[in-house]
Parts: sequence; structure tokens; C-alpha cells
Amino acid sequence: MDNDNAQYIPFATSCSYPVRPGNLVRPLVDGVPTFRRIGAAVDAAQHSVWVAVTFYADDFLFPDGRGPLFDALDRAVARGVDVRVLFWRPNPESSHYGRNFPGSPENREMLRRRDTRFRIRWDRAASVYCHHQKSWMIDAGHASETAFVGGINLTAANLGVPGHAGGGQRHDAYVEITGPSATDIHHNFVQRWNEASERTAEDGNWACDPADMLAFPERASPPAGSSTVQIQRMVGPGRYANGHPTPGGSTFDVAEGERSILEQYGRAIDAARRTIYLENQAIPIPAITSPLLRALERGVDVVLLVPAIPEDHVYEARLNGTRQALFDGLEALGRHPNFTLAGIAGRDGSRRRSAYVHAKLMVVDDLWATIGSCNLHAYSLGGHSEINASIWDGAVVRAFRRTLLAEHLDRETGELDDRAAFRLYRTVARENRRRMQRHDADWQGLAFALSPENYGRKSDQVPT
Repeated sequence: MDNDNAQYIPFATSCSYPVRPGNLVRPLVDGVPTFRRIGAAVDAAQHSVWVAVTFYADDFLFPDGRGPLFDALDRAVARGVDVRVLFWRPNPESSHYGRNFPGSPENREMLRRRDTRFRIRWDRAASVYCHHQKSWMIDAGHASETAFVGGINLTAANLGVPGHAGGGQRHDAYVEITGPSATDIHHNFVQRWNEASERTAEDGNWACDPADMLAFPERASPPAGSSTVQIQRMVGPGRYANGHPTPGGSTFDVAEGERSILEQYGRAIDAARRTIYLENQAIPIPAITSPLLRALERGVDVVLLVPAIPEDHVYEARLNGTRQALFDGLEALGRHPNFTLAGIAGRDGSRRRSAYVHAKLMVVDDLWATIGSCNLHAYSLGGHSEINASIWDGAVVRAFRRTLLAEHLDRETGELDDRAAFRLYRTVARENRRRMQRHDADWQGLAFALSPENYGRKSDQVPT
């Protein structure tokens, strides 16, 4: 594994899936580009389309006139493609998380009216947790096998474009993978489908029955590119009765649970020599802030992009003394001059409007990146099911960094190394903060500095 000497960043060892060279990897930034590509892949599928969904609303439309989710999937069925969808079914404790398709009587009546012919299973997680994986598997087990994993939910709001006026401004990411590691995403879907919690319930299936099982992949897809990838997960203990070996992989016992995403974050942060760039919907829990603090102390530049206006539970946590460690960790990071906390806000006429950061990604030293569904909060790292792809490939990662910074700074950074690029990020974000405080909306790009000491306080003035 060379990939511009990224091998000093170690892979996860407590993982169902091996590190696989030979992948073609394409990071995708924001909802419209992502679902333009996924929509085209669904329309081109020759054999199968398998989808894992957490949040869904019927206002979601594929770009370029491809229409609603169910229409696109019905077109694939009409071509003879095997189409399957795993929908998360919330428990009462988790029913408030967001819009979803839980297989209610109203949902099933809608399926009947549509004469829906693709296969559906519903899947619960334990207690307050959810199946938070978001994945698309195209032509599983065939030469055209391609997979997508990321964080974007299937709602209209998640197709909003940061920096443009109008509703639903959101920033997020996905990654497309062709090659051996796509087979591991194939394996993950089969494992979930075959052991979906509701498969034996009277209302747990659509267009299939409990005996409808998928075969696990017997061989990995052939090499398609030069990127080294490891597919990593968070899986609660007892979620799967037993593991099934992936082709050429380990016999890791997932019955005891899997925490390879958390392991990988810690190992990559501890290995960082120059720069760490994170985008996440959540400020990190102490298990992540502790290695970040060590990185700052050894001189690594760290930029953390989060929602400038977080969800209400973050404001509530600020007032809850039992959650103080979360904010203590953030404030400790903020005491280092090489740390930047930032949000993004687009131009909306004569003012700025905050865009919601929903991405779950990290870039280290311009050589390694992870992209997926996993937030850095206690639920994602403690009970949700999650899936990420970690990538060792300097050329791919540098191009990804350039794309992200071009959006956030309105500046091409290809001529800069990673350290210069993220120091520029800090400079631009701080200057934009000063302009915001002067009520001047004429910024460079979108990024502006946030205060670690005041994050999660209603008194902190940020663009609404």
C-alpha cells in the first residue's frame, strides 16, 4: 500500500472488512451532484439496485428530471432489475429523529395504490438507536458492481446547495466506489437484509417473504483503480447472530459488535503529522477530542467544520451540567492557536444565511480520508449502525480537499500544500467572522470562524 506514502496512517484492526487495494474512488460533494450521479447509476443498472435508507420524505426528487425515489426504482424493476430497499423502522424512543418510511398502515396503503413491485424490508435498531447507514449498491456481484456510501438523507432539504439563496441549504458528502471494496458494501447489505429485525413480522416485508434471502458474495470485484480502501462500520453487540466471512477477509466476529469507525478515527488522528480537517454534524465526544488535543500539542493544524446553528439538543446540552465534558473538550481545543472551529453561510441577498453542515468526513495530511454516515456524537459512536469508507490515496484526497475548499473559501488551493491551505482556511474564516460582526455580508467564500467557548449558546451571534 503506497498511495503517496499514506501507509503510516494505520487501518482499523477490529473490522469485518480488510484493507483492499485496486479501487476506483470518486468523492461526491453536496446533494445535487451526488444524486445526479446515483440517479444515473440507478437508470443504468443492469442487474440489481439495493438501497439502505434511514430518513426519507416524499418531497425528494432526483435531479435532471429523474423524479421521485419510488418512480426511479419502479423503472428499474420494469427493466427486470432486482430492486430491494431496507428502511429503518424507529422505536418509540427514536421516532422523533426525522422523517422516515416506517411501513405504517398509511405507507403500505400508498405502496398498494402504486402497485409497488420492488422488495422492501424494515429493520429496527435497539432502544434509542437507529440504522443510520446510507448506501446504494448497483449490480452486486457483477462486473459493473458499484457502491455509494455517505451521509445525505433522501429529503428535498438535503439537496440544497450551500451558498445559494432559498430553503434547504445543506452541505454533505458521499463517495462512489468501484472495485474490491464495493464487494464489502455488498456484503454489508446482504447481512442486513438476511437478518433484518422485522423480516418475520406480518408487516415487515413488501413484495417478498421471510424466506427471501440473499447469497453472500463469494469473490471480491476485480481491481478498477489505484485507491486503497477499507469499509468500516459501527454495529451494536447482538445485532447479528454470527458473522459471515467476506471474500479474502477476516473471520471477525461481528456478533460481539463492531467499532472500527471509532478505532479508525483515533488511529488516523494519532498518526497525523501536518493537518487534520473534519466536517461533522456534531461536535466530537471526548473519545475524539482527546486525540485531537494530542495532535494540536504536537503542532498539527486542525480545522473542524460544524453547523453554525446546531440542532436544539446541542443548546439543551449546554445547559445540562452532566454534558459539560462535551463542551470542555471543545474549549480545550480552542485554546490552541492551530485550531479553527468554523461554520459556513451563503449569501442571501444583502445578508448571510447559515448553511447546515451534515457531512461526516475527515482528511489527514492530504493523504487519507474517511467519508460516510458516522457522526462524532455518542449515539453514532455508541449504538447506531454506521458505514464509512476510509481511503488511502494522496491524489484522490488532495483533489477532494481542493473541491471542499473551493466551495468554502471561493478559492482554488491546488497550488498550496495541505498546511498552507488550512492556514488560509483559518485566515479567511477569521476575517469573515470580523466582517459578520460589522454586519458586512461581502465575504470571501462561505466559511467563518466560530467561538469554541460559546458554541451551543443561544447568545452567540451567527447568521440565521
